[in-house]
Amino acid sequence: MSEAADVVVVGAGLAGLVATYELTRTGHRVIVVDQENRAGIGGQAFWAEGGLFLVDSPEQRRVGIKDCHDLALADWLASAAFDRPSQDRWGRKWAEAYVAFAAGEKRAYLRRLGLRMAPLVGWTERGVGSATGSGNSVPRFHFTRGSGPDLVRIFRDPVLAAAERGLVIFRHRHRVDEIVVENGTAVGVRGAVLAPSEAPRGHPSSREETGEFELRAQAVLVTSGGMGGNHEMVRAHWPTSRLGTAPQTMLRGVPVHVDGRMLTITERAGGCLVNLDRMWTYPEGLKRWDPLWPGHGVRLVPGPSPLWLNSAGERLLPPFLPGHASLQTLGHLGLTGHDHSWFLMNQLIVDKEFALSGSDLNPALTGKNPLLMLLDLKKRLTPPIRDFLEHGEDIVIRPALADLVDGMNALAPHTPLEAARVEHEVAARDRQFIHRYSKDAQFHALRNVRAFLPERLTRSAPPHRMLDPAYGPLYAVRLHPMPRKTMGGIQTNLDSQVLRPDGETVDGLFAAGEAAGFGGGGVHGYSALEGSFLGGCIFSGRVAGRALARGTA
Repeated sequence: MSEAADVVVVGAGLAGLVATYELTRTGHRVIVVDQENRAGIGGQAFWAEGGLFLVDSPEQRRVGIKDCHDLALADWLASAAFDRPSQDRWGRKWAEAYVAFAAGEKRAYLRRLGLRMAPLVGWTERGVGSATGSGNSVPRFHFTRGSGPDLVRIFRDPVLAAAERGLVIFRHRHRVDEIVVENGTAVGVRGAVLAPSEAPRGHPSSREETGEFELRAQAVLVTSGGMGGNHEMVRAHWPTSRLGTAPQTMLRGVPVHVDGRMLTITERAGGCLVNLDRMWTYPEGLKRWDPLWPGHGVRLVPGPSPLWLNSAGERLLPPFLPGHASLQTLGHLGLTGHDHSWFLMNQLIVDKEFALSGSDLNPALTGKNPLLMLLDLKKRLTPPIRDFLEHGEDIVIRPALADLVDGMNALAPHTPLEAARVEHEVAARDRQFIHRYSKDAQFHALRNVRAFLPERLTRSAPPHRMLDPAYGPLYAVRLHPMPRKTMGGIQTNLDSQVLRPDGETVDGLFAAGEAAGFGGGGVHGYSALEGSFLGGCIFSGRVAGRALARGTA
């Protein structure tokens, strides 16, 4: 294959792979340009736990979940809270199209490619406690067999096969610095060739330049991801009016090369950027004891039982409960003026609910290993959890509450906790967990979760007193804010064409995936329902690939 191509795809992540797959199905020639080496194919999707947002699926029906398109769309729109007529115009249209996809063809599309679902449906983002508020009314987080790596595989393998047939060329270690626009039409990209690198996936790589390049095509598709690894850019767009002052210290949920460069490069080419102040930042970040990139954090996936305390030792009250409303809780915690908070647990809660997000931290799911799944019923027995409990610098384990507070203060001496205050919160919580009846909202939320059998068996401890000595020792886990996804980005129409600020298209220029806010410049609005980031890459990449296939010879 010569360097001539129908489409140049900027970014070898999931959205780029999906679009390339769709283009090669119709015989189109594609050049995929990426600043990282071959090890990085698949981008951030490789690290993902692989959860997918599906509606009215066989997996849901099998465990008694009644779901439908109308309920899912109502949940989505309530969470998105679209309120910007110009910036949200296309995001809302993409949201309606995506929910229809999730309730329709999405599962069959992935299944034809070889993806299989685990017989588990998780209940994430359970909302603020109102029927008209944000959150999932029913469980919709579908776990994929093989997690993120398998989701990448089903698109990577046919793309690599197309490369062997001469339809795809990968240009790794090529950093795009400019989208070439001639007479108002995008006709290619140019930039710097970076020095060869053997860095493993996710590790920082050299930025030494060894040359220049220019590639031309009928169209350019930007699928370069977001800005989560660039904390300077994150802080520049931090929504202080909603979430308070940007945290002074944050963990990185993505590698440093997820830097947002292509957003501003696309803007210089005429594209419109919208909603960059909308970003998905988890409040439950945990420092990785064996980091792959600087500031590497993972998410402690919250079960329903931990007692959540702010940096002053005060319990978080509804709707700021574990697993309910991530961004609202993040904003509430920001009012304390400190960047960390605490989960308090005992051994029973740890064994049932201590879960970490990520493909490499869930070997049973990623490796499709049923024996490891049995170990996962007692979390501390799985090697990744055991290693975190043993080596994690954010974890304190003590036999008694007073000793636990001493350990917490040793870990965060700049915000010392009063033992009496913490004891008051724990004792008040325990009084509500003695009987079947309670005024405690977390108690009721826990019972609601446990009414769903899969969560009862795998992800929730039965109601009990935290200080019951039968369930010791006690654990305190320090949590940090961790930017993960950019929910705004390049505004696009329903064919993934990049729009100018005046609403007209930039001829020949397309965008998909996180760079496009997962569609339209912000398909999620202000808040996501989880399981929808990977799905957003798949859907927008599919739309872009098919639109480009129709529009290029």
